[in-house]
Amino acid sequence: MSMRTIVKSALGEKNLRVLRRLKKRLSGQPAKPAKPTGLAAISGDLNKLAVHFKTDKWGTHRYTQHYQRHLQHLKNESFNLLEIGIGGYSRTGQGGASLRMWKHFFPKAQIFGMDIHDKSFVDEDRITTFVGDQSDPASLNAVADKIGELDVIIDDGSHRSPHVITTFETLFPRLKDGGIYVVEDTQSSYWPEWMGSEDLDAPHTSMAMLKRLTDGLNYEEFVDESYQPTYTDLNVVGVHFYHNLVIIEKGKNAEGSNKRSALKQRYAKS
Repeated sequence: MSMRTIVKSALGEKNLRVLRRLKKRLSGQPAKPAKPTGLAAISGDLNKLAVHFKTDKWGTHRYTQHYQRHLQHLKNESFNLLEIGIGGYSRTGQGGASLRMWKHFFPKAQIFGMDIHDKSFVDEDRITTFVGDQSDPASLNAVADKIGELDVIIDDGSHRSPHVITTFETLFPRLKDGGIYVVEDTQSSYWPEWMGSEDLDAPHTSMAMLKRLTDGLNYEEFVDESYQPTYTDLNVVGVHFYHNLVIIEKGKNAEGSNKRSALKQRYAKS
């Protein structure tokens, strides 16, 4: 029997690894960091976290790949995230999968959820839930008042166009500059049964509202001199459309325009 086998048998595998690390430290060689295991091993991959926590943001949908791209810069920041719609509907003890996913992806963030049903069983360290009605501006503002600064807002609520529009009109002004606002499951905008419309030009749907934001991005190029820019015209700097998902970036939209030099004949009259 070799000396190595005798030592390994006497010390045990765990003590032998400790002895090896000590030997490396004494010899000046840095010890290899232990590989993360469990949730720590997948904490940087939203797709894998979504599968682990069984949220439909990956699988039923393909949202987490887009979230990873647009929210990666917040990975190790301290900030507030509010998600409207906690899941599980009125079923007791169900819901909260995506809130848990966000908590493990953002280790320094405070995660808040709002639902029309009581989901307080989800509450734990860095996860807080509120009962609220997204069709009611007063209810939305009451929840926002309790949270304070809003850095990320995700609307995964009823998906009914009037509710989506009310929520956006109420909470987008409360989102901080540089913040991200997300509307999920926009397919319902095309379904009359869900307060949407099969008419692609119907002005009252959530997708119509979101599509209008893209015109607002370019309000400085409008040649109608009487046009008064809206709040969203002035404060939306990016709109990203994906399948059933829209991600909106907030900031000061005032880059200027070259229309006066490009349209000299038009503006020579003024």
